[in-house]
Order: sequence, then structure tokens, then C-alpha cells
Amino acid sequence: MIEVRKPRDARVPRARRLRRNVTDAEQKLWRHLKRVSLPQSHFRRQATVGPYFADFACHEARLVIEVDGGQHNDEAYSAADAARTVYLSSQGYRVLRFWNNDVLENIDGVLSAIYEALKATAPPTPDPSPPQAGGGEHKLQASE
Repeated sequence: MIEVRKPRDARVPRARRLRRNVTDAEQKLWRHLKRVSLPQSHFRRQATVGPYFADFACHEARLVIEVDGGQHNDEAYSAADAARTVYLSSQGYRVLRFWNNDVLENIDGVLSAIYEALKATAPPTPDPSPPQAGGGEHKLQASE
């Protein structure tokens, strides 16, 4: 039997390098994202989405989280970020962006925004009470 090997993704070595060279903000957020306990909330670090590397991506919920440093205020970075967001959106992803200082100084607020985004993509829970036969409303009869 001949073994057919899948060609190696050329992006993998770069993704591994990016995972090793994390910022303090990315490291802090990752510690918290590993503990997220909502359905469809498995995050990956430096995940590839098309030609891009997302700081964090939850493919099931189609959610990308970017943690940006001050250099993203620069016009060239802003234009690249906008193009990246357009591409990710065209692939069905929503993009949440947070500044490094937000993650470092307001992790609860950042996590709250992420939870809300995840809950917005979670499938609705079934109604625990099945509809009643005969129209759905229970009518009380007045006693005479």
C-alpha cells in the first residue's frame, strides 16, 4: 500500500514562530480564552484564515480576535487591517479588535465582549416547555 502524504502547509512554520513570540497582552488573553466554557468556543492561536494569521480564531463560531499594539494607529497598518477585516468578513468571520492596554488593564471588559460575541453565534436553546395542545394557552375557568 502506498502512503499518500498531504503537502505541508507552508504557513505552519510562520504560525509556530508567531505562537512563540507573543506579546504580554496576547499571552494574558490566551490564558483566559483557554478557559472559556461556552459551546462553540474552541480558540486557536495564530490560526490561519486564508492568507492571514489571526491572533485568535474560533472557527466554529466564525470569530476572529485581534490584539493590536500602538503601531496599528499608523496609516499603513490601518489600511492593512481594514483589508484583512474585509477578507475575513467575506469568509463569514466577525472580527473583534482590542488594544493591548485594554487586554492588560481591562481583561474583564474584553472577556465580556468576547462572551457576548460567542453567545450571539451560539444556537438557541430549545424551549423547555412544549406547547400545549389546543392553541397553546392555558385558560383558567372562574369558579361559580
